[in-house]
Amino acid sequence: MTDPPRTMDSATATHERRRRYVPLLHRVAGINVLLLLVAVGGTIAVLVPGHESSYRIDEEGVALLAAVILVVLLNVFLLGRVVRPLQRLTAVTRSVDLTDPPPSVPDARRDSEAGELALSFNEMLTRLQSERREATGRVLAGQEAERLRIAQELHDQVGQELTAALLLLARVESRTPEDLRSAVAEAQEAVRTSLEDVRRIAIELRPEALDDLGLDSALAVLSERFAQRSGLEVSYRAAGPLPKLSPEAELVIYRVAQEALTNVARHSGSRQAELILQPDDGQLVLSVRDEGKGLGQGQTDGSGIRGMRERARLIGAAVEVRNARPGTEVRLRVPLGESA
Repeated sequence: MTDPPRTMDSATATHERRRRYVPLLHRVAGINVLLLLVAVGGTIAVLVPGHESSYRIDEEGVALLAAVILVVLLNVFLLGRVVRPLQRLTAVTRSVDLTDPPPSVPDARRDSEAGELALSFNEMLTRLQSERREATGRVLAGQEAERLRIAQELHDQVGQELTAALLLLARVESRTPEDLRSAVAEAQEAVRTSLEDVRRIAIELRPEALDDLGLDSALAVLSERFAQRSGLEVSYRAAGPLPKLSPEAELVIYRVAQEALTNVARHSGSRQAELILQPDDGQLVLSVRDEGKGLGQGQTDGSGIRGMRERARLIGAAVEVRNARPGTEVRLRVPLGESA
């Protein structure tokens, strides 16, 4: 039901192959151990009397060796605490994907340069996520405005011209010789089909039912028309009265349902699809399910799923795509407190 999988970016694999360095913790600990051994060796050479018995020297040597080992272990432990934020930062940077809620370095504190760097990285991620959300919002708002403009032009200009052509053909038909009337009738049917296509495209670009009748009716109309066009058996139901939503939230829910149904028709192999819209524990949940082949092992999100996720994040919602046994389910969860 998802878009075709993308080829995996080889940058991460290349980075792993080129990683031949010794970690910072090991390097600093090794330098400290080397300096400690040099200091201990120099101390022994200067302070140990040469006339002491070999038994006494052996006993002190064992004690000294134990002390050195203890100091080394304590040094590694303390260094590990100091550079741990840096290690976590390195791990997090490899998993950052701004198309998803980015992770942050846990337990970052301003107690060292490494902690400062981790905190700065967390602040940078928050800022980038906010800027990306604002940029995505502007892009999608521009897209919707352009969709509305094109839909109005199709309806007002192209639609009217095709209607005028259809009326003209009707007048011509009455004056056409009998042997040419079949050709005129075919032309009328072609114009009528084109007019229906223009109306359908205009509705898909900007659903009139969403503006005029609300989300519930718009989803019902979407299900009916999608079934007629695609041949799928699409059922829709709203469980219980729907809460009041902002226009932005209604548009996101409609677009996610539209994209999910498109993915069912293109990729699932299912002949049935089900839309359910229901309140659930302070959220409004849209569920789109099919009975197709489901998600492939290791399959990554395509552009359609990524687009749904980005739209959802604009209103604080989240999209989940999972195998439903049988088929696939796309679930959109909209927090009512943020979308009303």
